[in-house]
Amino acid sequence: MATATPYQQLEQEFRRLHAFRGVLALLRWDAAVTMPRASADVRGDQLAALEIESHTLLVSPRISRLLDRADAGARSLEDWQAANLREMRRLHDHAIATPQSLIARMAKAFARAESRWREAREANDFNVLAPQLEETVKLVRSKAELLGQRFSLEPWDALADEFTPGLLARDIESIFTPLAQRLPGLVTEAIELQAGAPALPVEGRFSASRQRGLCIDVMKALGFPFDRGRFDESDHPFTEGVPGDIRVSTRFVQRDAFQGLLGALHETGQALYDLGLPAAWVDQPVGQDRGMAIEESQSLLLEMMVGRSRAFVTFLRPLLEKHYGAAGPEWSEENLYRHLNRVARGPSRTDADELTYQTHIWMRYELERRLLSGELAVKELRDAWNALSSDRLGLVPASDVEGCLQDIHWAIGSFGHFPSYGVGAVIAGQFWETIREQQPGIEAEIAAGQFGSLLGWLRERVHAMGASLGVPQLVRHATGRPLTAAPFLRYLERKYLAES
Repeated sequence: MATATPYQQLEQEFRRLHAFRGVLALLRWDAAVTMPRASADVRGDQLAALEIESHTLLVSPRISRLLDRADAGARSLEDWQAANLREMRRLHDHAIATPQSLIARMAKAFARAESRWREAREANDFNVLAPQLEETVKLVRSKAELLGQRFSLEPWDALADEFTPGLLARDIESIFTPLAQRLPGLVTEAIELQAGAPALPVEGRFSASRQRGLCIDVMKALGFPFDRGRFDESDHPFTEGVPGDIRVSTRFVQRDAFQGLLGALHETGQALYDLGLPAAWVDQPVGQDRGMAIEESQSLLLEMMVGRSRAFVTFLRPLLEKHYGAAGPEWSEENLYRHLNRVARGPSRTDADELTYQTHIWMRYELERRLLSGELAVKELRDAWNALSSDRLGLVPASDVEGCLQDIHWAIGSFGHFPSYGVGAVIAGQFWETIREQQPGIEAEIAAGQFGSLLGWLRERVHAMGASLGVPQLVRHATGRPLTAAPFLRYLERKYLAES
């Protein structure tokens, strides 16, 4: 039997790493869905142990030697293998910049902070979380400084690069500049226009079981494979797992007929992306997703652009009658479309419409940069949040749950993540414009509950590429155009001004 080449040996090692990552994902899912609250410290130790094993594998002298030898023979590799080798090197370099002791401390601290975040939400009191959040920020700051030194990046950029490789703060801000210039006026225009034809309220009590049944029917139509995935309820919608075992969760509110469904749509978009990654490379770095901006583009495309379209409402209407007994003028297709696309300045990011959503993202971007730099102390976060909300949205949250306790991201150390939601929306706009151009019958198919063409386009142009291309290159590959906010703005202008 021929001796495995250095590259082939690397594939074997990264196959082990993939198995570790899958177990970590299941432990995180369990912590959010079924784990007893008092078990947080135990779970933190378990996560830390696996994180240390993964880290030890990545930084081992053996991996370093194999990477150097594989690099020397890279000319003999196929294109996918060469891309895989680049991703291996990237993961190794990031890991080697972060000491194992810091990895363990972060895993334990983030698990405790996640538990405190849930307790703080129940108590509606940011002070319950604040001490543990201070520890989280301190550890994240240490990591950011180490990564920044290693890769000659600003600390925040070093963190963001882990979520959206290749996009720095300056790139993100250049994408958002045209949005920041146009959206405030567009929000005002849309609100004034909608005031002339307001939607009838959709009221009632909708049990979690009825909402769950609706979500499952929609997810099945979209192509979610329940033999390789689960659907659960949690405090915060999320997707976890690996391509062969995907876990989707949403949050149900009894007096809101659509919040659970829209959360499920958002998470199903990400799940379908993960499930569509190249099967031949499923356990290799190049077979993974291309970062959170692309993940979010899939989520927001499904939740916002498809899921709130007139075509989708046509598909949805019979399911609402089946699960909710929907009857009356408030359940007409036209009223449902207006209800789902109502523009209103509100305190919640996850409940925000497409126009004000970007303001929520930009607020968090500013606050987390100030937290990371030390300009803003954790104890000052509530007041800073409320002040920024008043300035940008014209309202002050009525409670901590509506304000600085909305999101779990900072508690679990995910600094640099929020801009991926905004960039993801921009990318989704560019994908949606291209899909509509190339498949003029797509909306008729959606209205009929046929999503094969939509998913097929995404599978071929986006999902199948895995992590072989950077974000800008992937967008150009899929659409034939460079990444720009222009298609997203055209979509918003048409939908909220021309078609309202």
